[in-house]
Amino acid sequence: MQHRDAIVVGAGPGGIIAGFYLAHYGFDTIIFEEKIAGGYAAEIPFLENYPGCSEGISGKDLVDKMVKQCQKTGAKIHQFERVVGLNFKGKKPIVKTGKSDYSAEAVIIASGRYPGALGVPGEKQFHGKGISHCAVCDGFFFKEKKAVVVGEDRRAAEVAIFLSRLASHVKIICGKDELCAEKILLEDLEEQKVEILGGMELKEIKGDIKVKSVVLFNKKTGEKKERDTDGVFFQLEGIPNSQIARESGIKVDKDGYILVDERGRTNIDRVYAVGDITASPTKLVVAAVAQAATAALNVLEHIK
Repeated sequence: MQHRDAIVVGAGPGGIIAGFYLAHYGFDTIIFEEKIAGGYAAEIPFLENYPGCSEGISGKDLVDKMVKQCQKTGAKIHQFERVVGLNFKGKKPIVKTGKSDYSAEAVIIASGRYPGALGVPGEKQFHGKGISHCAVCDGFFFKEKKAVVVGEDRRAAEVAIFLSRLASHVKIICGKDELCAEKILLEDLEEQKVEILGGMELKEIKGDIKVKSVVLFNKKTGEKKERDTDGVFFQLEGIPNSQIARESGIKVDKDGYILVDERGRTNIDRVYAVGDITASPTKLVVAAVAQAATAALNVLEHIK
């Protein structure tokens, strides 16, 4: 079994910055990521609310800067090495990956969330055939075509604004009466002529070999209407990636988010959690980074 001073599970902004602080202050640190570094944040087309980026920045560019800064300290980021188990019954936490077992003085969990889904007819059938969760990855395929974005908050607004510069028509299907987003985003949506369909539910996605239309339900009138579209981009509330953490004995709330205190500590000694995986209601990149710095500094103060 290999040993490290600290192990971070997940390489989204929270995990990267936790690794940065730990390594910066001398901890031998390794970060495990089942995919590529960046997480949800790397898919954000354009961030206008991150401190110091007055002109805005894409999620990918921001994450790339974080990765370089983190690696400069000597922290190791193991991409495509999935954590398959956690064991906190011994004196030191143990992290099991698909390749090896590691012990550590402390573990920070930053495993984030999976994209949310509605489970409506056609959703599975047309995945990758007009349905996407990543506008940055797939937006180009909808140049001069019609697209709808399904969501209720700033993520839906950001994706719709990005797509509006590619697609011929963009609409947001919002279950709430009004889209919950910052004023600057709402102004951008209006400027880009993005139509917000408030109080509407997506009931079905139709097509042949690819998406052709969506069926919408008006909550106020009870009316159903079919609208033509070439693409459907989901930006729904994510699903916490906490199954392995729960199985190890870490406490979560009713929705599966890890419960932590103001310093990021879980109910298990030497085990912390930061970012979107936690029960914190603020799901912002800047919030994840702040939580990561707090947890990492607490590790440094109390572990070594």
